[in-house]
Amino acid sequence: MDSAAPHDDDDDREEAQGLRKIIHIDMDAFFASVEQRDNPDLRGKPVAVGGSRQRGVVAAASYEARTFGVRSAMPSVTAARLCPQLIFCPPRFEVYRTVSRQIRAIFAQFTPLIEPLSLDEAYLDVTQDLQGIGSATRMAEMIRARIRADTGLTASAGVSYNKFLAKLASDQNKPDGLCVIRPGDGAPFVAGLPVRRFHGVGPRSAEKMAALGIQTGADLRARDLAFLRDHFGSQADYLYRAVRGIDLRPVRANRRRKSLGGERTFDRDISSGPGLRAALAGIIELVWGDIAKAGVQGRTVTLKLRLADFTLRTHARSLDRVVAGPDEFAQIARGLLDALLPLPQPARLMGLTLSGLEMPGAGSASAASAPPPAGQMELF
Repeated sequence: MDSAAPHDDDDDREEAQGLRKIIHIDMDAFFASVEQRDNPDLRGKPVAVGGSRQRGVVAAASYEARTFGVRSAMPSVTAARLCPQLIFCPPRFEVYRTVSRQIRAIFAQFTPLIEPLSLDEAYLDVTQDLQGIGSATRMAEMIRARIRADTGLTASAGVSYNKFLAKLASDQNKPDGLCVIRPGDGAPFVAGLPVRRFHGVGPRSAEKMAALGIQTGADLRARDLAFLRDHFGSQADYLYRAVRGIDLRPVRANRRRKSLGGERTFDRDISSGPGLRAALAGIIELVWGDIAKAGVQGRTVTLKLRLADFTLRTHARSLDRVVAGPDEFAQIARGLLDALLPLPQPARLMGLTLSGLEMPGAGSASAASAPPPAGQMELF
């Protein structure tokens, strides 16, 4: 890997902001690992949390299950077909939240600047080096060791000078791994990655890029900003900066998510009730997988349909309690769609959202992320 990154105006802006020291911690197969920890009979075996052989959605899969192609948000029947010996475990979210609070307490010993993304991952800004350790890499090693000692679980860590790179790094050597991307190495590191590894580039975007001859970060960097804006709209500026290893977002402590959802633009407009119900089933699986991973609960389910003429139809239902689980979530979503049928014209997009979110036990010390004072923490 080259030691010097290409230099341009955006690099100058990043340097002017001051380099931060960011750690991204991602627990390894968190839900499934907790189940294997608590039940020795499951260790070394393919385990799926959530669903059953007949119905439901996989919320998490052990690494033994992943070797068969089992993934989170996958229909359980598909997972069972891929791995006939797969063991399904009912989720125990209160246990996962308790362990997550243990892990968050470890983070807080190193920094108050903690931005949780879900129960099993978070960004930490350790620029201020509260314990005088002197190295963000050493801090990441210490955090991983403490997690293993206190919880019996493993975590992977990425260390870099911004959030985008730290998250890429944490996925580089999973499971139970550590990867460091130092200043100057960001752009060369990103250049060698497939674009599907970029946070925010989903399967559909990756397919679109492949059709344009873009497979790697290097391919993406070869396209100018005007090209990216023509083909990727509002995502273009993010892609332009990311492929250059640039991300100026601070770690935001106490960031509260108000809603969680997903949407899908259809390859062809759908007009029939059966076709829309089939599309909704896929979106329910994807969104509930994200809800389970985030460890949140919510009271309001909203269905969105964008019609062929770009008019918007929405319908929502709120409960006086949190949605009980994936079955009730799916039942409410199907009821919302039925209430909107028949449509006056075909739909080109469908979205589903859970809002009124709660996350028991979530929270971290509040503080604002700021660029480092000159000369602080010389060792990365």
